[in-house]
Amino acid sequence: MKRAKIMLGVVAFGLFVSGVTVWPAIPELKIGLEILSRLGFGDTEMHGFCSRILYSLQLIDRDHPQIMYGYDWLAFAHIMLAVLFAGAIRDPIRNIWIVQCGLIMCASVPVLAAVCIPIREIPWFWFLIDFSFAPAASIPLII
Repeated sequence: MKRAKIMLGVVAFGLFVSGVTVWPAIPELKIGLEILSRLGFGDTEMHGFCSRILYSLQLIDRDHPQIMYGYDWLAFAHIMLAVLFAGAIRDPIRNIWIVQCGLIMCASVPVLAAVCIPIREIPWFWFLIDFSFAPAASIPLII
């Protein structure tokens, strides 16, 4: 029971951090691009893609800040999911459906990524990044 509570805490913490790091996306991308450059990855497809995303976010934030409201809701959804999993810590047995729902969400991540990545013209290497969240969250849920 103690291990289950710890694992639910890990998932809740990960969701919370994922939520609050949505808001500073522009400064985070600047830092990430600087790190990529310093590590010698300044001329890679990853750097180019992230540069394009940074430019787009800056443009949207400057000219259409209301679109960034979608980011606010993305952050809110992650934080509320963290609350859901944190609540399950009180009684993991009675709240097993939350764990099952989390596993369904993990299984759905690669499906959404596979469908949306080509539609949004995102490089395929990003699929691996998105896909990595599925096992990262499902392992503690399975435990």
